Amino acid sequence: MVDNIYNITEIVGTSPDGTDTAIANAIEEASKTLHNLDWFEVQSIRGNLSEGHVVDWQVTIKIGFRHEAKK
Repeated sequence: MVDNIYNITEIVGTSPDGTDTAIANAIEEASKTLHNLDWFEVQSIRGNLSEGHVVDWQVTIKIGFRHEAKK
C-alpha cells in the first residue's frame, strides 16, 4: 500500500437548482486545473433570497487532491 500526501483547496460552487448541483459545479470547475481529486467535504451551505424565495445556493467545499509521485 502506498502512502498518499494531499493538498486541500477550498472552493465555492453555486447553482439555482440546489446544493447537489452547486457541489457538482465546484468539483467540475476544480477538475479543470487540479488533478488527482480524491474527496470533498462540505464546509457550509448558504443561499440567496429574493422576495422570500431561494434563488441561488452557495456551497463551500474543501477538495483533497493527491500529490503525484516523482518518477
